[in-house]
Amino acid sequence: MTSIYDQDLPKTPANHAPMSPLSFIERSAEVYPQRLAVVHGELRQDWATTYRRCRQLASALAQAGIGKNATVAVMLPNTPPMVEAHFGIPMAGAVLNALNTRLDPETIAFMLDHGEAKAVIVDPEFSGTLKKALALRQSKTPLLLIDVEDALYSGPSEKLGMVSYEDFLAGGDPQFAWELPADEWDAIALNYTSGTTGNPKGVVYHHRGAATNAISNVLEWDMPKHAVYLWTLPMFHCNGWCFPWTVAARAAVNVCLRRVEPQAVFDAIRQHGVTHYCGAPIVHGLLVNAPERMKEGVPAGVKAMVAGAAPPAQMIEGMEQMGFDLTHVYGLTEVYGPATVCAKHADWDALPIGDRARLNARQGVRYHLECDVRVLDPETMLPVPLDGETMGEIMFRGNIAMKGYLKNPKATQEAFAGGWFHSGDLAVQYPDGYIKIKDRSKDIIISGGENISSIEVEDVLYRHPDVLAAAVVAKPDARWGETPCAFVELKAGASTTAEAIVAHCKLHLAGFKVPRAVVFGELPKTSTGKIQKFELRKLAGSASAIDA
Repeated sequence: MTSIYDQDLPKTPANHAPMSPLSFIERSAEVYPQRLAVVHGELRQDWATTYRRCRQLASALAQAGIGKNATVAVMLPNTPPMVEAHFGIPMAGAVLNALNTRLDPETIAFMLDHGEAKAVIVDPEFSGTLKKALALRQSKTPLLLIDVEDALYSGPSEKLGMVSYEDFLAGGDPQFAWELPADEWDAIALNYTSGTTGNPKGVVYHHRGAATNAISNVLEWDMPKHAVYLWTLPMFHCNGWCFPWTVAARAAVNVCLRRVEPQAVFDAIRQHGVTHYCGAPIVHGLLVNAPERMKEGVPAGVKAMVAGAAPPAQMIEGMEQMGFDLTHVYGLTEVYGPATVCAKHADWDALPIGDRARLNARQGVRYHLECDVRVLDPETMLPVPLDGETMGEIMFRGNIAMKGYLKNPKATQEAFAGGWFHSGDLAVQYPDGYIKIKDRSKDIIISGGENISSIEVEDVLYRHPDVLAAAVVAKPDARWGETPCAFVELKAGASTTAEAIVAHCKLHLAGFKVPRAVVFGELPKTSTGKIQKFELRKLAGSASAIDA
């Protein structure tokens, strides 16, 4: 039976439009055309110009035959073309695949093939890696290669394509009549996980999720109009936690930064009046531990967001001494980056630093526009008691969750079993509803904000001719949060060194995945021969680091 509220009340373009972050830049360009949008070296670009360039990029892609659901990969640092890619590519109806610039050519080649990329926009710094990746591709489909030029880069490079980024844009129409997606469920971005076994999984984002997470970022930070946002977080990481779209929603300023170094960060804060930035614990640690002379003249009140390993007391205290306001968030690639926040309460300010650190170390509560986040028993799918002791799995439900894994229906079905997204992170929930992670069921190591699969590293270790058994666990690290620690049991009569093991790993792994400590000896095992990683985790803290 039709409800009285459905009779003669049609859904039309007059009263319904799909949610998309693309509408954010259109509004900012209309309302604040002359407001500063992008800073990069000597470049100062307003919102009207930025919007025009995004439309030119969309038009040029369309003229090249790249449209609805075509994948456009980019291998870029935090520079203006990366900002423009977040709008221009989906304005053409295409899907943005921001590649992790730290990965090895083999992994990049897999992503280009698996995502069926039609074009790649590449910065000169990464042309060497991309050239090797192109040679390793299995697909024979030719790619449109677009070379970016950047006056701030002076290192080695070579041209890979037939057209430069600026020439490509020049061929596009600055008045290109792009349209919002017909369905907000349409894909806007493709991001690859680090993968727990085998190849990484392709996480597909939709327009609605990108928009809702971008708005949640505004709400969690009470982010004002025309804030000044410093790009310390890589935009290739969960689309910069959706902040390219958040910044556009606030007609704020993108202060670009090719490389994160303490001097450059403090200089940018002073010069441009930076009000907000995000980063992994290593970024905040670099700033806290920088020489005092670097910090001179840095204004108080800068808002910082941290994710990854929970912020320790030393970091919180150091940030407070600089006058920075630190917010702890948690999430995964599958939930657009941060989807919970450790929302602070005024009465916490009066507590000793140790108690504040304990409270701020929790992963917190759901983002504003996330429907629900709970710790559930993965067997019964019932909530665990809110006692801070009973362990369960963190699960998400709502708009801030991926469409699914590209070309992997089995993994998608498993991830959404029971009507919740299963994070794989084991946690407890406190009486106040706040969540705290206790372990990671998939043995993922988070180092400097990057996920490292212990299984991937172990597979490489087993390929060494002298290794009988190997296990990799997280070793606490003051700088990186965590680093891989390898426990190695050698074959009878074999003899090798930690340096040789590390050299072997460097041949097969990206640099950040290489173990920073190697410990030799017989591995603790169960009666069935399973390696007891919980015993190794106890030992990892005292393992000696080596120069990896």
